[in-house]
Amino acid sequence: MTAPFYVEVLARNGEVRQRQRVEMLPIRIGRGYDNDIILDDQHASTHHAVVEASADGGLQARDLGSRNGVIHQGKHQNQLPLSGNTIFRLGHSRLRVRSIDFPVADAMRDTTLHAWEGWPPALIGLAMMVLLSLESVWSADIEKSEPIRYVTSLVSLLGLALVWCGGWTLANRLFAGQTRFGRHLFIAACGLLVIEATSLLFSVTAYAMSLEMLTHYGSQFVIAIVAGMVYFHLHTINTAHTRRAALVCILVALLGSGVMLMLNYQKNGHLADELYMSDLYSPTLRLSSNKSVTQFLDQAARLQPKIDAERSKVVSGESAEVSD
Repeated sequence: MTAPFYVEVLARNGEVRQRQRVEMLPIRIGRGYDNDIILDDQHASTHHAVVEASADGGLQARDLGSRNGVIHQGKHQNQLPLSGNTIFRLGHSRLRVRSIDFPVADAMRDTTLHAWEGWPPALIGLAMMVLLSLESVWSADIEKSEPIRYVTSLVSLLGLALVWCGGWTLANRLFAGQTRFGRHLFIAACGLLVIEATSLLFSVTAYAMSLEMLTHYGSQFVIAIVAGMVYFHLHTINTAHTRRAALVCILVALLGSGVMLMLNYQKNGHLADELYMSDLYSPTLRLSSNKSVTQFLDQAARLQPKIDAERSKVVSGESAEVSD
């Protein structure tokens, strides 16, 4: 390794919080002001450790008898060999030492849409939410039109969107140094639009093709879309950890799906969201062949023995309780 050296203080996610250049070895590290690297860490000793040349010509970190020691991969080390990728901990501070000849990776391709910042995505997202709110009330309005219902729906939707986007904006500011409220608002609006369009498509398809499964488990598709929204929010905050963000979203989708199924079973005694299609459309949309009255009665007759068996179980259970 060639001098000068750079001592880096890292955050828990591996990003560099501070980088300081040191011209020569040894490098004394601690909380005292006579060190080469001063740690603002109450868990670091006055003279905590020293980085020096090792016998094989490399670098090593040596503990100077500190209270909390030099920690590497959860273990105390009196002498720790250092490479450019070795991360060790002094107190609560995570450190890495690299020399001036340390090779760095090639630059990442810049896929950020720099023109898509600020007000344009925010205004488009806001307009999408306004139209979505008005459309949802209009499509469900079967009584006399009342403006207050449109206003209430709009205020509720915008309030939820602002809370949702505000949380992601705060996270963006804390972890990336930028707010990007407009992008997060646009992502939320797109997600809500996809949820509304998917719900309508599944409802119409279920009615036209007699595919009740699409409406029975519609909440599972909504959870998947929300997980996708979370992925794009995380990708907006940091584009360097896409695989980690994808894994987090998959876990969120699986957890949300399991919770929803358990709630359905606890509330209704079955996993489905609903036992029948609640939305009915024009008969002209029906593509599935209609069943005759005879077929309907035959199916009802086949269900009769099962219903009688369930009734007999209930009656026998009540009789046993009365006898007790």
